[in-house]
Amino acid sequence: MTVAAYDRFLERAAHWGFDSARLRQHLRTAFAACLAVLAAWALGLEHPQWAGMTVWAASQPLRGQLLEKSFFRTTGTVVGTAAGIGLVLLAHGDLLWLVTGLALWLGLCAGLGNLQRGFASYGTMLSGYSAAMVALLDAGHPEHVYALGWDRLFTGLTGVAAALVVGWLFTPVGGEIPGNGQVRRLCARLLRDIAAAARGQAGFSRQALAERLSAMAVIEEGLDPHAAGSQRSRRAVRALRRLINTQISALLWLRDDTSQQRGAHFTPAQATTLAEALEQAALALETQSLPQSAVDQLARAGAAAAGWGAAQGLIENLRLALHAHLVASTDEPLPPQHRARQLPVVLHRDWVGARRAALRAALAVFIVGMVWVLTGWSGGIYMLLGLSIMITVFSSFENPAFTMRYVTAGQALGVLVALACQWLAWPFAHSQLQMVLWMMPFIVLGALLFSHRRTMLSGYDCNMVLLLLLSPHYPQTGTLPHSLALGFAVVTGPLAGWATYRFLLPVTLQGRLQALRAMMVHEIQDMAARPLATRDASADERTQRVWRARLYHRLLRLVRTAEKAGAQQAQAAADCGLAALRVGKSVYLLQTLSRDGSLGESTARCVRSALLRLQRLQSAPAKALPLQEAVGRRIAPQAPEKALLLQQAAQDIARHTWFFSA
Repeated sequence: MTVAAYDRFLERAAHWGFDSARLRQHLRTAFAACLAVLAAWALGLEHPQWAGMTVWAASQPLRGQLLEKSFFRTTGTVVGTAAGIGLVLLAHGDLLWLVTGLALWLGLCAGLGNLQRGFASYGTMLSGYSAAMVALLDAGHPEHVYALGWDRLFTGLTGVAAALVVGWLFTPVGGEIPGNGQVRRLCARLLRDIAAAARGQAGFSRQALAERLSAMAVIEEGLDPHAAGSQRSRRAVRALRRLINTQISALLWLRDDTSQQRGAHFTPAQATTLAEALEQAALALETQSLPQSAVDQLARAGAAAAGWGAAQGLIENLRLALHAHLVASTDEPLPPQHRARQLPVVLHRDWVGARRAALRAALAVFIVGMVWVLTGWSGGIYMLLGLSIMITVFSSFENPAFTMRYVTAGQALGVLVALACQWLAWPFAHSQLQMVLWMMPFIVLGALLFSHRRTMLSGYDCNMVLLLLLSPHYPQTGTLPHSLALGFAVVTGPLAGWATYRFLLPVTLQGRLQALRAMMVHEIQDMAARPLATRDASADERTQRVWRARLYHRLLRLVRTAEKAGAQQAQAAADCGLAALRVGKSVYLLQTLSRDGSLGESTARCVRSALLRLQRLQSAPAKALPLQEAVGRRIAPQAPEKALLLQQAAQDIARHTWFFSA
């Protein structure tokens, strides 16, 4: 087929309901899967179809993502194969011990995978169900475990190699990170808001603030895949996250009453110069592809902001973050003083979800495994294997019980396609090679199902089950009833996964929101409980920056999760999250005051009492209010801005008591 004919085919396919971009990618992946199966058969491997499964799992749209996922695919396969062999050897033919060990291993992998991000998480979870494939598929013959382990390893490596070769030849290198332009436009709007505040104009509404946080949360959620493949990509994503964090800090500052923040030495002439510089910087961000002039204008604006409270430091942080963002995609190094002054990037880790995922996986595998052991049902092996995949890979999804519907449909479709190959095509094969070759049209059919708009959500699982069931051993053994029973056993895996996610420590959006809320409040309590160092002020500053960065990322996760649950919850989440950030700032202020030797004894006692009460904020939020307000009244004559922060934090706790309570 010529290139022109291929393009015409893709255009025509779009009229038939296919997604042209996905069809192009999946046809390429199907070709690589066919190549991998054929290569694995030529190498004499017992399960060549596993190489095709690896290709579908490793395929990615960009080279960097392909390279990194292939690395973690290989690592997870090696670790999982070793773990599976170890479990079989330790169990020594005792299925009860095998199931127990497998449950513990899968629980460990599910828990660790939920603490990691991106392809590292995928590799960890892969090591869990790879062990299940080795330990279960030949459970009745432990003496063959080494042969099965080597077969699993080499088919996996063959699939990775095929995916890399084909993918490297036909996938693009990559381009600008999605969200770059939007983050710059958000920054331009922020600069205009600061300019308006300098002129004394009214700030923005709560709804506008929530909309900006929502836009940042959407961008941040999609950044992880684009950090894959190279140090430059990671550096660019970190710089973009740092710019987002700096904007959140500015939004929190603008949320306050800026008219009360203005210093006595900030003159109208300075306000005019500051506003003009910020407007020019915003215009450069909106109109230039590499707006270096925006960095220069922010330097001018920072000089003009002297005397306006924290504005000068805030604008300087924006300048540093923007400069780091612009040079991140180049080899230009940042000066050490720039790196030292920037906000760090500290990402949220879902410890609550990880514990629940580990316990859920261990319990589910043990319960289903015991059903298999006690009943002796031969299909129980495939049910347990399917559950092992469902209970790990999908445990980090927002709503895995809902996702199981598409998985079940895809696996049922894969069973039907596999049956068609086994009983309509393979009876005409006269050698194992012919059986392998007869598999190719059905692999391509799987690519078509994966690319059609009506079946794309189930297409991946269709392809994986298709290859799992097509074991090309000549002459073909078994009967049609046996194949039907085996197909039924495979489909019970996602059904068991659905039941697990629905009834055993269920995963819901509301549960994830509650966990995020609890972790943000616990973070504030930990900040109040940990005293600052007595001598090392730089260490205190670094600690405070880490706390802020982690709270910023949790705020974005809170807003994004709430948005998926409903628009009204997103608005409330933004309000509560910003309130938590201000309470966190007040805690750091109290920690700073606690080591201020110039305070009177009664004021120092009041500060210590406020910190002690904030350590138990979750149990009784209302009791923290009078203590914070009392400290604010005592320090108001000497430090009105600090007193205002404490009073505003107390008001935030009063308005959002439900958020801070247990």
